[in-house]
Amino acid sequence: MVSSKETTPAAYLASLPPERRKVIAAVRAVVRKHLPKGYVETMNWGMLSYEIPLSRYPDTYNKQPLMYLALAAQKNNYALYITCLSGDKVLMGRLAAAYKAIGKKLDMGKSCLRFNALEDLPLDVIGDIVGSVSVERRIEAAEAARSR
Repeated sequence: MVSSKETTPAAYLASLPPERRKVIAAVRAVVRKHLPKGYVETMNWGMLSYEIPLSRYPDTYNKQPLMYLALAAQKNNYALYITCLSGDKVLMGRLAAAYKAIGKKLDMGKSCLRFNALEDLPLDVIGDIVGSVSVERRIEAAEAARSR
């Protein structure tokens, strides 16, 4: 995984070649438009990261802010990490149906959605998924996972 050394979202975007910047900026705009209140955009893990600040939820297993989403331009593709999809059959079903509807193959690991071009993403469904998990719900999911 390619990891940026940039420390701000603006610097990260500026560091990308124009075509890659265009794709990341478009996905970022969708994320920011739909992002529920309480999440903040930062640079963490070498990517654009959307997370719950430690001031709101300090009790994380790794002493890092609780991540909700991350977005990055990787060496051979782009990656959108959507932590809420892991274990959520309803959201995964919506995403899979959206990919089927646009005739594209869903390329996804546990929470990492890989894509090669902007046209490979059903941006309307991505926006809906991003907007579907409040900070409170994300915290509840993290606590439930830790108690297992």
